[in-house]
Amino acid sequence: MTEGAQRRLQVLQSLDQLGAGFSVASHDLDIRGAGNLLGEEQSGHVREVGIELYQDMLEEAVASLRTGQGSEIPDAWSPQINLGTAVLIPENYVPDLNVRMSLYRRLSELDEREIDSFAAEMIDRFGPMPEEAGHLLKIAAIKQLCRTASVEKIEAGPKGATISFRNNAFANAVGLVKLIAEHAGTMKVRPDQKVVVMRDWPTPESRLKGAEALLRQLARLALAA
Repeated sequence: MTEGAQRRLQVLQSLDQLGAGFSVASHDLDIRGAGNLLGEEQSGHVREVGIELYQDMLEEAVASLRTGQGSEIPDAWSPQINLGTAVLIPENYVPDLNVRMSLYRRLSELDEREIDSFAAEMIDRFGPMPEEAGHLLKIAAIKQLCRTASVEKIEAGPKGATISFRNNAFANAVGLVKLIAEHAGTMKVRPDQKVVVMRDWPTPESRLKGAEALLRQLARLALAA
């Protein structure tokens, strides 16, 4: 029997009360690893946005359908970010499951200006952040930039990134065309309207740093429209 299977059996033995299903699922997530919480690797909307946010979105969608309004809620979309790096709060850094879930929930509600304060609070409470937690905070900041720039999806690897805009539209089309023209050797638009950026990003850290700089530039262009 594998170590993971033994840990799962221990969880099942300790959680036998009514309504323990979510706790079992949360422990299982810790055991097998969280993956890219803010990206597209996790399957299912619940895992991507969190159970509480998913419930809020579901309630709003049901209420919208009952009133006969459109099903799309303004600003309720979530960018997909895949930079090929682990992003999570490790169990050995914050052992208490409820505290970890609370931190995830708070982080999902922060704007970019509040992330540094959140990081300082975590260091003060739990000590120096491990690499995965630091990556998680950087991804959260990148996600805010994606929303500002209407970037629906960004996928990055060692050779660069591919960017998809929401509804294939950008607020400052003239500025974007000018930016691509200025970097004709390293940026181009594909026939499917995705922007391809050629960069040398061999490590997760370089992809995080490079993607943030790129999206910050796009966010500035969008705000200048």
